[in-house]
Amino acid sequence: MPITLTVGSLHYDIMVEADHLPRADETAIGSRWYPKFGGKGGNQAVAAAKAGAQSRMIGAVGEDDFGRFLCANLMQGGVDDRFVVSIAGVGSGMSVAILDGAGDYAATIVSGANLHLTADTLSNDEAWAGVGLLILQNEVPEAINLGAAKEARKRAIPILLNAAPFRVLGADLRVLVDVLVVNAVEAEMMGADPVTDLVSAARAAQHLAAPLKTVIVTAGGAGLAALGPDGVVLHVAAEKVKLVSSHGAGDAFIGTLAMQLAAGAGLEAACRAASKAAARHVAGL
Repeated sequence: MPITLTVGSLHYDIMVEADHLPRADETAIGSRWYPKFGGKGGNQAVAAAKAGAQSRMIGAVGEDDFGRFLCANLMQGGVDDRFVVSIAGVGSGMSVAILDGAGDYAATIVSGANLHLTADTLSNDEAWAGVGLLILQNEVPEAINLGAAKEARKRAIPILLNAAPFRVLGADLRVLVDVLVVNAVEAEMMGADPVTDLVSAARAAQHLAAPLKTVIVTAGGAGLAALGPDGVVLHVAAEKVKLVSSHGAGDAFIGTLAMQLAAGAGLEAACRAASKAAARHVAGL
């Protein structure tokens, strides 16, 4: 069984369902709300476990009910949470997300304890033992991502960065990343031309490539384009499914992609498996 290690965020999500997303200055009426385990780091760690990986996580929560909820859900999702630290005097990360009737959503995040991870939490050799791939995102400080990437590089472990949400990617981290995954919006914010289909997604991947070994640009319902270290571009069309909710589909994609790559799958096979997992998530399966 391949082993993945996720260093990243944990959020207690409060989900609100409403007919539509409110505009500025509008008070929209919701139909219900419920708590949900979240954070890109936590979701991707659980998705990797669901896909068949032995999934571990390094992260941080507060000493509060939200933190206890998050750790319980990691364990319930099959993730080894021994390396998640509880930080006194700081609230756990949380978000409020609004899901509309069409399955689209918008969210606001308060990072809390996720901003208080420290470099000394990254050097535990037990956390790294046997790891086949490191998973990173941008919901923890870049210094933590850089520290984790350096630990992985010392151990010759490949590094996957899902550069979401967008922020400028520092040169020191960029040269360490083996696989960069971005969506259409993030690709454009990183300097690529607008992504509207698989052809423009391929152009964006080529634009973002140097010095990265592999770049994957997802284009929503169109699918994805991936540029591998051999310079060959591949396209994977999205499966056509009925939209139930797009919330979390990207994390399902990343978790499955990571498991496949850690298991030694080629880029095309890994992308196809990840695309299928995202489609099933969108369809509520």
